[in-house]
Amino acid sequence: MGFNPHLIKLNNQLIDITTPIVMGVVNVSPDSFYIGNRFSTDKGILQCVERILTNGGTIVDIGGYSTRPGAEQISHDEELKRVSESLIIILKKFPNAIISVDTFRSSVVRELVRNFPIAMVNDIGGGTLDDLMFQTIADLKLAYVLMHTRGNPQTMQNNTDYDNIIADVLHFLEKRLAQLRLLGVNDVICDLGFGFAKTLDQNYSLLKNMHIFKEMNVPILAGVSRKSMIYKTLNTTADKALNGTTAANMLALLGGASILRVHDVKEAMEAISIYTKFKNC
Repeated sequence: MGFNPHLIKLNNQLIDITTPIVMGVVNVSPDSFYIGNRFSTDKGILQCVERILTNGGTIVDIGGYSTRPGAEQISHDEELKRVSESLIIILKKFPNAIISVDTFRSSVVRELVRNFPIAMVNDIGGGTLDDLMFQTIADLKLAYVLMHTRGNPQTMQNNTDYDNIIADVLHFLEKRLAQLRLLGVNDVICDLGFGFAKTLDQNYSLLKNMHIFKEMNVPILAGVSRKSMIYKTLNTTADKALNGTTAANMLALLGGASILRVHDVKEAMEAISIYTKFKNC
């Protein structure tokens, strides 16, 4: 049976993504690049999740380790503590929330799945930062976001020398997607890795050529929200990059994105509504 790029299984629910959906960001790391979705209090975390869900977000993506360029390294135990404590309070109030965990550590995934209904792993390393990640995803039967990057958050911006950015990213994703398929992982979403080991121009080249990646026959996630590719282009800051984010999200939708990973769910949902109307006219 072939894979359906318009359906993903999350917590034993089949989610139809024929109309694109939104993944809302909850950062519980103190050094995330965008302060508007960086939380350290129970109240702040719950308010953020409530906004995501009431504004139409489908997936709540929780990260305890900032992966911005040059981010500080933290231990397994510290990352696990941050994410676990946030999940306890989130799932108490929102027990049906579909949870994605933003981590590149398979050990964190295994510990979390023992205690919480994790639906998806959003791995910025694409399996390159932990050799056990793919087998862990297969064993636990989780959905998986396979992202392209090079190096780690501390070194990635020194790894931007490509022969051909489009071909190189496509080859990376296709090769690692094949490895996941051999392990029996069905629910894979690909992320081109905007902002990870890429120059400003390379990011826009990928955005312009997103349609090429549809040949992989998997859903594509676009994570451009408030990133430097937007605020540097506009000569502004992350906290003033919402309008630019909406413009970039629309370009991603036109390029074939099925999931938008964002800090601002309401505005992303509005972009999807406009896109859907435009597409179906």
